[in-house]
Formats: sequence, C-alpha cells, structure tokens
Amino acid sequence: MHWEQLLSLKKQGDKNKRLRKEEADTRLGFEVDYDRIIFSSAFRSLQDKTQVIPLSKTDFVHTRLTHSLEVSVVGRSLGRLAGKQIIEKYPHLSESHGFHMNDFGAIVAAAALAHDIGNPPFGHSGEKAIGEYFKSGKGKQFKDQLSDKQWQDLIDFEGNANGFSVLAGSRPGNEGGLRISYATLGAFMKYPKESLPKKPTSNISDKKYGFFQADKEFFKDVASELGLIANKTGNDIGFERHPLAFLVEAADDICYTIIDFEDGINLGLISEDYALEYLIKLVKDTINLEKYNEQQTKEDRLSYLRALAIGSLIGDAVRVFMENEELILEGKFHHALMDKSKYKAQMDDIIKLSVKNIYQSREVIEKELTGYQVINNLLDRFITAYNNKFDGNATNYDNLLLKVLPEKHLVEKETLYERLLHICHFVSMLTDGKALIYNRIVTS
Repeated sequence: MHWEQLLSLKKQGDKNKRLRKEEADTRLGFEVDYDRIIFSSAFRSLQDKTQVIPLSKTDFVHTRLTHSLEVSVVGRSLGRLAGKQIIEKYPHLSESHGFHMNDFGAIVAAAALAHDIGNPPFGHSGEKAIGEYFKSGKGKQFKDQLSDKQWQDLIDFEGNANGFSVLAGSRPGNEGGLRISYATLGAFMKYPKESLPKKPTSNISDKKYGFFQADKEFFKDVASELGLIANKTGNDIGFERHPLAFLVEAADDICYTIIDFEDGINLGLISEDYALEYLIKLVKDTINLEKYNEQQTKEDRLSYLRALAIGSLIGDAVRVFMENEELILEGKFHHALMDKSKYKAQMDDIIKLSVKNIYQSREVIEKELTGYQVINNLLDRFITAYNNKFDGNATNYDNLLLKVLPEKHLVEKETLYERLLHICHFVSMLTDGKALIYNRIVTS
C-alpha cells in the first residue's frame, strides 16, 4: 500500500479522480470529516448509550459519547505523532503532495470519533441480543429465505458494519451518509471483510467483519480507491487493514483499559488501593513521586496517574507502529499494536480486574438482561409489522405501530434481507432511554 493513495480525499459521489493537494486543501478536507460526524444525529445519540454501566445516571460514569470523544483525543495524538515520523521518512508526501502530520491526526481523530457510532443500545449485549433474535429466537424462521452471508450478517450482527452503513449511507433509502473522505472510512474499517468466511485466523483484521452484504459494492469501491491489499479469493471479499486503522484501534484499547478502570474505581467497584497499585505499575518509568504525593484527594491521584498512563501508552503505540510500518504497508502485520506493547502485561492485569469487578458486576448484568428483553420485543413487533405491510397482510395494529417509526425509516424495502436489516438498523440507532420508551409502546 502507498501513503499517497491511502490518504485519499475522495468522498462518496465524487466523479473526479483522487484529489491531490493541488486540487483541495487536505487539512480542511479531513477536518470536515470530524465536523460532519460530531454534528450528526447518530453521534449525538451516543450520549444516552451504554459504555460500561447501562442506564447509569452518575455524572462521572462514561457514556458512549464521552468515551468516543476521549478515544478521538487519544487518536489525534497517535495520528500526529505517527504522521510526523511518516513525513520525515517519506518527505515527498509533504514536498510533492502537501500532506502534513496534522492530516494524519485529523483522519485518526475522525475515525476514532465514529468508532462506536453503529453500536446498538445497552452496550455489546445489544449486538448479541440482535444476533440471538435471529439465531435462536423468532427470527430463525427467516434463515431458509436468505443467502448464507445475508444470514450471517444477522445472526452475528456487528456494530462496526453498522457504523460503516451510518457513515457511508450506501443502502437504498439511506443515500449519501455523512460524505466522509475515503481515507477516514479506511481508518474506521478495523475489520475490512464480509461476515463469511468465519474461521480461526491469527490476523486481527479477521476477528470480526466490517460491512453488511447490502453495503458490499460501496465497500469494494472504498477499498479499491485506497489500494488496500486483498486477502480473500473467489467470491469472498476481504482486505488487509488501512494502516491508520491500527492507530484507531490502539486509541480505543488505551481508553477502555484506563477509563473503564477509572469508572469502576469511582463507582466503588474497585478499591482505591488496588487501583493505585495497578496504575503505578503501568507508569513506574515516568511517575514523579514527589508530585504524586502532593495530590490531596483520590480523584486528584487518579487523574494524575491516568494522564501518565495514557501518555505512556500513546508513546509506546506509536513506537510499535513505526517499527512495523513497512510490514503494515505490505499487509504483513496481523496484530493489534497494544498486543505488542511493552506494557501489555500491565494492561492485561487491569483488564482482568475490570472484567471481574465491573463487567461482571450485578448492576451491569441486570441491565444487560433488560436490554436483551427490550431488543427482542422491538425486533419482533417491528419486523412482523413491516413484513406484513409489504405482504399486504398488515393489521390495524401493524399500521399504527409503523406510524411511530421516524419518517426516515418509512421506506419501502423490496427484499426480505433489506427489510430485516432495515429494522435492525432502526433498533440499533435507538438510545438506551428511547429503546425503553418504544418497549413500553409495543408491550402496552
């Protein structure tokens, strides 16, 4: 892969060839991506979507929105630091094409800002709830009417693929999307493959999938424009990652390791003594003990250690990225950056404690169970009504129910797959609170 091609400013609907510095201001172009995402309704809805603690009303606990903003800040730092070294290594990128280290920062920041934009309500259990509705719930009746890959899209519903749909808007009835640059779309795509084949692989890019069958053609256009390396054969579609996707992933890994841990401490799920011990291990090379001992409160001590920890992890992620930059461009680096970090053992210790004390806490489990029931109810009622209307068998109840759908979701879908995916998309875009309101409507 080549940086000149990977930094494409082309947007969906552009008819001209790949934009260059002579034809457009690159910095303005990539920064517009960030603006379009942050002003979108899909991004705003993240303020009422679960990060760790579902439906929490505690001020200091993160939502998907605050998490996404923090991942974006870390992503910008990663992009700029890596971009500075890339420009130094390949000076023609600046001299001939006008790229700047801030362009790398803007791309990673925008992709990181959007990284959770397609996630359903109630956290990762929301994805699982949608998938299980089709795999083992009433939705399994549709299996024989869909292709294998269409069925896999549904039973393994993926927030990353849904996010690509939000940004790209490439499906009928959802044209245009946010008109994000192809470079930012590439950095967003951590898993540039379709839902099948699904088999064990050591390639981090194959861990999940990144687009629905409904978005396949646009996905192929983006991959071709960016010059991503194909790694599938025959009728299967898959590519090696855009290099900057590794930095987006690292930004997310850093934030959920440190910030979720901090939420657990603030909620009293993890004792301060444990927390300080674990964080100090992570920052032992950079901590100023005199300054640390000056901190008067738990919040101040945690804030100091958090800043040091994030700074240490950012620096190390950039080191791993640049040491492997040529392998990444060749499509031969198949690991998450933080899996190769010198701090991996310390991060693993923190994650294990978070899993035990936060993710498996009674409060989280109870709210996830609520999410399963709510999503199952919404899918069942709306899919039934939507299909009945298409088949000409709609009851008065079906017609009334469909009238509560937002106007943008009142579009005709010809195929069963498109109708099922359309309702899944509608449910996935609900906030936690809105999903509860709709649940009261359909079960009243």
